[in-house]
Amino acid sequence: MMLKTKHQILALGMLIFGLFTHCKPLQNFQQPSLKALPESFQSKKDSTNDAVVNWKSYFTDETLIGLIDTALTNNIDLLMTLQRIEMAQNQLNYAKILGKPMVTAGTSLGVQKFGKYTMDGVGNYDTNFSNNINSDQKMPENLPDIYLGLQSSWEVDIWGKLRSKKEAALARYLASVEGKNWLITNLISEISANYYSLLAMDNELDIIKETRNLQLNELQIIQAQKEAGYANELAVKQFESRILNTRSLEVEILQNIIEGENRLNFLLGRYPQPIQRNKLQFTKALPAQIHVGIPAQLLRNRPDVKQAEYELRAARADVYSAKMAFNPSLNIGAGVGFQTFNPAFVFSPQSIAYNVLGGLTAPVINRTALKTEFATANAIQIEALYNYQKTIMNAYSEVYNQMANIKNLEQIQDLKSKEVVVLTESISTSVDLFKTGRATYLEVLLTQANALQARIELINVKKRQYNAVVNIYKALGGGWR
Repeated sequence: MMLKTKHQILALGMLIFGLFTHCKPLQNFQQPSLKALPESFQSKKDSTNDAVVNWKSYFTDETLIGLIDTALTNNIDLLMTLQRIEMAQNQLNYAKILGKPMVTAGTSLGVQKFGKYTMDGVGNYDTNFSNNINSDQKMPENLPDIYLGLQSSWEVDIWGKLRSKKEAALARYLASVEGKNWLITNLISEISANYYSLLAMDNELDIIKETRNLQLNELQIIQAQKEAGYANELAVKQFESRILNTRSLEVEILQNIIEGENRLNFLLGRYPQPIQRNKLQFTKALPAQIHVGIPAQLLRNRPDVKQAEYELRAARADVYSAKMAFNPSLNIGAGVGFQTFNPAFVFSPQSIAYNVLGGLTAPVINRTALKTEFATANAIQIEALYNYQKTIMNAYSEVYNQMANIKNLEQIQDLKSKEVVVLTESISTSVDLFKTGRATYLEVLLTQANALQARIELINVKKRQYNAVVNIYKALGGGWR
């Protein structure tokens, strides 16, 4: 008997040893390394960063501020994102209860009949049960089973597997919050760009109307010259065609303004309606200097970079959880309640029943499935790492490009302004020469067309400058505060 007990203990020990050794977790896959950020955007370092400035301080146009405020309340994409954050919050709340005992209350009612020639049937037939020990009451043939009580189950987090799942849920929740912040940054920049585009089209429309009135005056001159015999019908037709072309440009600008207003209305979460604005705001001076800070500040200010970082953290937590799945898990179950075959005895002290069971389980046969999950988690982690690197590089490139864009647009604006001055002066000169017969009507038309084109191009340059100011604020990670 002693020998048999020793063999049983030895067999049990070998089984437990096999569970812990055979289920040794795999090693992590080789991960690529991140490329370091440059120390500065320019040769000199700038510690100040405009991204930390509140957007209401960065944008000074009261009309634009009002539009942005409306969008932050009504924008459909933003409202949808808030719902995704709520879903992530619910998943986080669920993850918080992992590793804690689960307690459920329940009741059950059943009936069972054992065959006569079975062990249970024979045992029940020979069993007497009664409150009166002198009675000879037999167990019923159809045996009821009534249970009322509490059941508990608990997986002990020995290896931190459940804790890593909590960390992954928390990281994904924080990533969803940063996703909302990045949406706000993009929303503010898109509204600002569309707003300045509307102001630009308003000013273009004024130039086209001014040019059209000038052309009408010149048409009257050429008609008078025709009547006096100094011009012919061809010259009149040329001026008339130019006026028709200018009017078509006016109608096209009006349509573009309607579409631009409706793009803004959509971002604001409302149906088409006119947008009140002051076109003179377009002529205000741009910010004198943009402070970009150092590249390392992008990691704190850019919501998309922070979102990618949290997603990487979640992926790493998933890898650890998948790795710990190879280890044995300890599960403890317990229950306490009332169990009887007679409803009259449900709450009797003699009907109290309880159970406690602890079990150690480990994967042996299904290791291929666990290896697949582990490899998948590693692949997702490496993908998240690449995405993090890509997001950082993209953020740096956007700031660098906008810095160059702002600098070059200043030169373009200066050159284009000088061109407009020259061509505007040439219009009056060509008209005077035409009146005295020293310039042809074709030269007058060509001068007007060039001046109109140059003035419109100058407005577009100013619009691009506004967009560059908006874009670098977005590229630095501003707008969501």
